Amino acid sequence: MSQVITFGEVLMRISPRGHKKFIQSNMVEFYFGGTELNVGISIANFGGNVRHISAVSDDFIGETALSYINKFGVDTSSISLSKRPLGVYFFEVGAVMRPSNISYNRSHSSFSEILPSMVNWERALDDGKWFHWTGITPALTQGSFDTLKQGLILAKEKGLTISADPTYRSGLWKYDKDPKEALTELLHYSTIFIGGINEINEVLGTEYNYSNEAFIEASKQLIKEFPSIEKVFDKIRTSVNASWHKIRARMWNGVEFRETEDLDITHVVDRIGTGDAFAAGLIYGLQKLDDDYKAIEFASAACALKHTYEGDVNLATVKEVMGILGGNTSGRLTR
Repeated sequence: MSQVITFGEVLMRISPRGHKKFIQSNMVEFYFGGTELNVGISIANFGGNVRHISAVSDDFIGETALSYINKFGVDTSSISLSKRPLGVYFFEVGAVMRPSNISYNRSHSSFSEILPSMVNWERALDDGKWFHWTGITPALTQGSFDTLKQGLILAKEKGLTISADPTYRSGLWKYDKDPKEALTELLHYSTIFIGGINEINEVLGTEYNYSNEAFIEASKQLIKEFPSIEKVFDKIRTSVNASWHKIRARMWNGVEFRETEDLDITHVVDRIGTGDAFAAGLIYGLQKLDDDYKAIEFASAACALKHTYEGDVNLATVKEVMGILGGNTSGRLTR
């Protein structure tokens, strides 16, 4: 599998144990993650060759984060050190009808000060074949937008496949940049679009509904507006409650529409990073499997499995994902 490059913030997550609220507990657990990092580690768990680009704190927390990332075989040589602290978020895990809650502390983090001059993109993209970005990174600061754009320009010049997951979160865009204009600008460098109707409506200014017919038309219009985009892939989540979700995927590759069957997740252990697990499964599938439909089947199964792991990162292997695709969803003990 060819070299995959990811770029984004490394965060520490702090949570009470189990499904408790912070007010109930004085014991917490911590995990490391971050949208793009989650994708990279998951691909590494599938046997992929991954390099992550970021900035972490120059202290024992940053050292621990780097050690964690290195544990999965992800190349951290393009991660710089900062005098600012690592970004943190606090997470209460919901259950049944009680939703989960997140509070971020990242506005003055080590990654928030990143600038184009801090990343040697020529070296970072060396041997790269695939570059993955999300809408989280350009939403944080002008510096993170500018740094990402510089990387995308060079990645396109070098002929890398560029996948975009233009996740739009209005609460993140707090500096003087119009989200639609920013995402539109970056999408012109991208070849694979990972997102659904909400993301397409955001960048096009449209009001498509969620039907398959609307998805096809929206995808066609997206490709018309952004000729570099070749294929559109969408993960669909149906939430019965906080503990029971259903996952399926659909695609428009410029030639045909396909949709997978629902995968039932009747006991959600942790839903953080599940979209990242889908993206990672898709990137793996598009490189290693025979066709686009097999790729979204793999991505959907990888996403479903992530719901069974605590923490931000999908720990599933290719064998485990293929087991789900083979119908092994009983969870019976493996000896």
